[in-house]
Amino acid sequence: MRFMMIVKATTDSEAGTLPSQDLIDAMQKYNEELAKAGVLLAADGLQPSSSGIRISYPEPGGKPKVIDGPFTEAKELIAGYTLIEVKSREEAIEWALRMPDPHGFGQGEIELRQVFEAEDLTNNPEWLANEAALRKQLKEQKKA
Repeated sequence: MRFMMIVKATTDSEAGTLPSQDLIDAMQKYNEELAKAGVLLAADGLQPSSSGIRISYPEPGGKPKVIDGPFTEAKELIAGYTLIEVKSREEAIEWALRMPDPHGFGQGEIELRQVFEAEDLTNNPEWLANEAALRKQLKEQKKA
């Protein structure tokens, strides 16, 4: 089971305020623990929405619309994420509870969401085989 820990943005992260060295060290230690446990797939912080781009589809079948940031409502934005693969929902919650306050100012909020697996979306054997082949190709590219 894969889960994404979504770190919500704050007014500070949207202003481009960088985390303290203590927080950077704590997050690095946490990520090392995830890696040692063999559950870490990815972990990154995101730049503020002022450097972001939003693409929307306002009309079914219509052309996409490109909107440059910044975007309003910081609490609805994402400041970073950690992707883990674990055996259960309970294990994912345990790891999420161990994450340091992601902003260090008592404003941190993490949203934990399970990732759809291909089998959750369809039982079409051709599509599942294509998806498996694509994932295998991506793994091989990473090794190269």
